[in-house]
Amino acid sequence: MTEKKKYVFPDGFLWGTATSSFQVEGGIENCDWAQAARDGRVPPAGLACDHYNRYEEDFDIAQSLNMSSQRFSIEWSRVEPEEGVFDEKELEHYKKVVHAIRARGMEPFVTLWHFTLPLWFVKKGGFRSKKGPEIFARYAGKVAEYLKDDVVYYTTMNEPMVWIGNGHVSGIWPPFEKNFFNFITLPHKLIDAHKLAYREIKKHDPTAHVGATKNNIVFQDTALTWLFNIDTLLEWGWDRRFHNAIRNHQDFIGINHYFRVVLGTGKTKTKECPRSDFGWELNPETLYLALMELKKYKIPIFITEHGLADAKDTYRKWFIEESLHAVHRAIANGIDIRGYGHWSLLDNYEWAEGFKMKFGLVEVRYDENRKRVVRESAQTYARIAGTNTLEL
Repeated sequence: MTEKKKYVFPDGFLWGTATSSFQVEGGIENCDWAQAARDGRVPPAGLACDHYNRYEEDFDIAQSLNMSSQRFSIEWSRVEPEEGVFDEKELEHYKKVVHAIRARGMEPFVTLWHFTLPLWFVKKGGFRSKKGPEIFARYAGKVAEYLKDDVVYYTTMNEPMVWIGNGHVSGIWPPFEKNFFNFITLPHKLIDAHKLAYREIKKHDPTAHVGATKNNIVFQDTALTWLFNIDTLLEWGWDRRFHNAIRNHQDFIGINHYFRVVLGTGKTKTKECPRSDFGWELNPETLYLALMELKKYKIPIFITEHGLADAKDTYRKWFIEESLHAVHRAIANGIDIRGYGHWSLLDNYEWAEGFKMKFGLVEVRYDENRKRVVRESAQTYARIAGTNTLEL
């Protein structure tokens, strides 16, 4: 029997999981996604995982899995239910969430905007309105002012290009627009929003570490290189344009990565890989490639999301191990990676797909009062996190 090799991660490496407010909290009614559900355009989230009331139970589970960080998002529509009116009760709720994370020895990572928008903001034109970025920055500053004694890490926004693509180009998310011109213009508004929010957070807490969480796709061209490097062009449009524009307004890069895009059907063969329940290719090698693309920025990187929909828990153990092997390789090749956040802690509401896709390390049995059941693969992740070592 071949002896397993040990891959030790850097001291202080943060092991964690991630959630977002609308996907787990439940009871959110004053945002665009809730309105879209009322209109019958997306599945309703309802009580979701009831994480708003059961967050301490969920963080107990995360602690039992040896997690040292927890990423979560603040629901803007709760905190600012009317323009310029901030709800102190909700701000206090999120402060309690942060305290609960810290009490269990974990580092909180606060995401300020994870796709959902307050209805009043949408009615004003959202980020496309003249003052949209400024309004967002005001909200970011208010949260930072309230949490400055307890939070070090903020990501201003989650996957801006995914939000643009699904909501404003393909039209499957609110506001259900189909206009490719949005792909050209909206990134600039979100870049402005991030920069203004960065400054506003720093104004209230100069010691805060602020970044943005960006979904990076690896584009690989198998047939069209004879014409021009279309993969390079798409990689610039989807990944580098945003990273380059904010490079002087970020203290770290948050990267989410799920899959590559292979272009063409030429003679170049691509590796056959298993597929998730979503149909996404499970290819751990692409995480390494996505990380290597960020080497040029020369700042710390946190993997803020990476995971798979796998209801039967068939591939998750293997995928976690092989993906972390890819992360270790990237670190060995000079990438300053400070932590890994698995998506997700819990099965949750998965946007246009409702509750069908099971991303959780923890199964949520909705028909049994949302009972939490830790999946077997979670124990594999817990062993790695507890020893800071991967054995393969």
